Amino acid sequence: MKQPITTHESSPRRPASASRPPHRPHPIGRALVVVLWTGLFCASFAGAGADLPRSGRPEGAQVYFITPHDGETVTSPVVVRFGLSKMGVAPAGVEKAGTGHHHLLIDAALPPMGLPIPSDDHHRHFGGGQTEAVLDLPPGRHTLQLVLADHLHIPHDPPVVSERITITVKE
Repeated sequence: MKQPITTHESSPRRPASASRPPHRPHPIGRALVVVLWTGLFCASFAGAGADLPRSGRPEGAQVYFITPHDGETVTSPVVVRFGLSKMGVAPAGVEKAGTGHHHLLIDAALPPMGLPIPSDDHHRHFGGGQTEAVLDLPPGRHTLQLVLADHLHIPHDPPVVSERITITVKE
């Protein structure tokens, strides 16, 4: 009759942890898990059509372009200055009533107002509280539009959105 194999901590053999290296998750695997969870979180709101909670804004608040002007012909780099009335500017991540930070849409339609504004070449974030930008735009016609968003990059309710302007960048 065979004896069952048992292991005790006081066993003179090497401990189990010494027989193999400690488990270290692969960095790509860890990043993949984060991306998947983030995607599932965002998809749960987008797929359901549910909006995230939105910050209010003062009556009459406006965001606008100081420069350039609609229809203007400019050279690249283009200096864009943002104007704001009846609200204040605060960096992203700072939750304070009556404030927000600028987002510049370049050749893009307005994103969904109940979700964070995407961040890419067509949706520029100015989360540091910046009120101007210098853009390297290729020659041709371009549309620009400003959207003020709260500490989480979500547009206010009702949204504070500028007129959409068109500029022409000459060679």
